[in-house]
Amino acid sequence: MPAFLVKRLLQSLAVFLGVSLAMFLMLRMAGDPVQLLLGEEGTPEDIARLQVVFGLDRSLPVQYLYFLRNALRGDLGVSYHHGVPAMELVLERVPATLELAGAAMLIAIVLAVPLGVIAANRRGGVLDRLFLSGSLVGISAPPFWVGIVFILVFGVMFRWLPTSGRGGWEHLVLPAGSLALYRLALFIRLVRSGMLDVLGQDYVRTARSKGLAERAVVFKHALKNTLIPFITIAGLQMGSLLAGAVVTERVFAWPGMGRLILDSIQKLDYPVVMCWALVTAAIFILINLVVDISYSFVDPRVRSG
Repeated sequence: MPAFLVKRLLQSLAVFLGVSLAMFLMLRMAGDPVQLLLGEEGTPEDIARLQVVFGLDRSLPVQYLYFLRNALRGDLGVSYHHGVPAMELVLERVPATLELAGAAMLIAIVLAVPLGVIAANRRGGVLDRLFLSGSLVGISAPPFWVGIVFILVFGVMFRWLPTSGRGGWEHLVLPAGSLALYRLALFIRLVRSGMLDVLGQDYVRTARSKGLAERAVVFKHALKNTLIPFITIAGLQMGSLLAGAVVTERVFAWPGMGRLILDSIQKLDYPVVMCWALVTAAIFILINLVVDISYSFVDPRVRSG
């Protein structure tokens, strides 16, 4: 187990460094933030002076090494436009994004597991076909489009729920629901497929032949083994939710990282975008590390993989 943990930690560190290098290069290829900041009125002297202030006059390898050195000290730079540390700006908005992503994942898991079990146990029936058709719609519909539809129906037509801002649970329903729909559809199909596979195994037939109640066979034997791959996929989806919530946050004016990052990308605010990418990557890597460790306890063969 210790060797497995060390191996996974080293892999996580390598991924983190890879993300930082890729984002660094992509941002440098996007354009010159100094020219964008000064506009057409900026003189060559002003541009050269600001490039020195921001450290953009150095070569790319030197800039990256300086970035890594400062990052190890907890300094990810100062926002070019806000004039405050980038880490401070991003961390102020992380709780709102985590709240939205967590609520969406909770909705998807709580609904998907029982619906997937029901669909598998009624294979070919009305409920099975209804859930499969509904999940196909959920997978096909982009979250931002679902969000707009939710706003029109529940916010404008019926006026049941607020369409923007962050406050009580009522502010969370529409944005979390629009983000959860795709995961709900995906998880229903995943649980249904896993249940159908497990219900055909010999040990399930043996359990039935011993006279166990169908409820015990389904929930104690079949569902437990179905949930092993489900945990892995759910962990990956939680990571993608954090990054994918950017557009949904914009649609619902949710005060998370989304609005800040879209504005920062438009203004080429390097420190803020780099900080967001690293914080998101760190959360994503941490979630997958926890999932892998949890999975290794359930299936010891993973440790030797």
